[in-house]
Amino acid sequence: MDIFQSIILSIIEGFTEFLPISSTGHMIVVSKFIGVAQSDTNKAFEVIIQLAAILAVVANYKEKFTLKHMELWKKVFIAFLPIAIVGFLFSHQIKALFSVKIVAIMFIVGGVVFLVQEYFYNKTFHDTKDVENVTYKQASIIGIAQVFALIPGTSRAGSTIVGALLSGLDRKAAAEFSFLLAFPVMLAASGYDFLKHYHEFSNQNFVVLAVGFVVAFIVAFLTMKLFIKFLEKFTFNFFGIYRILFGILLLYIF
Repeated sequence: MDIFQSIILSIIEGFTEFLPISSTGHMIVVSKFIGVAQSDTNKAFEVIIQLAAILAVVANYKEKFTLKHMELWKKVFIAFLPIAIVGFLFSHQIKALFSVKIVAIMFIVGGVVFLVQEYFYNKTFHDTKDVENVTYKQASIIGIAQVFALIPGTSRAGSTIVGALLSGLDRKAAAEFSFLLAFPVMLAASGYDFLKHYHEFSNQNFVVLAVGFVVAFIVAFLTMKLFIKFLEKFTFNFFGIYRILFGILLLYIF
């Protein structure tokens, strides 16, 4: 992998990780077009740029990472448990699900779900406007919804946002809770991948890794801020339509 490929993939990771459009699907397509194989060495690179995205969450919400907000993090932990348990128990079955066709189909299904959610969106029901006010029941619903992210192409951000909307959070609170929930989920996933591929780091160009880390961090940091600004004026309809079109494109290309 050269620096140009590193920058492109880092931009894709940083931009798509926190949007409800599945970073996995986009990484597959872009990697194919720029000639990056899905090797163990390149998996080590993905671990680095995912860690950069995790740090972007901390940078954006550093005020939440204090003992003062312990109650919020208890709810985040409750939401984290379902995917941690199911992912651990059924890791081999989940890997067997992976195919470009399934990714494409889940893109389309997720897009339809978002359009349906927006059709029935009601400000009276979606009255939780601050992540600090999320209840344990709502956190549990979000956690159960996040389990669907184990199906390739569903999108972790997408499934958690849908779960949040179903439990009564408004659009902004749904996105912000999804950001915070990404911290333990991605930390666990990246930690596991690091243990599996740590020996591959010796084969990496550290300049490429450093560039990828910095680019992924900056893009992820800005994407979260712009996403919240976007939701203050617009709905998730755009993402629903985009997912459907991208899923159709995947089916056509592959």
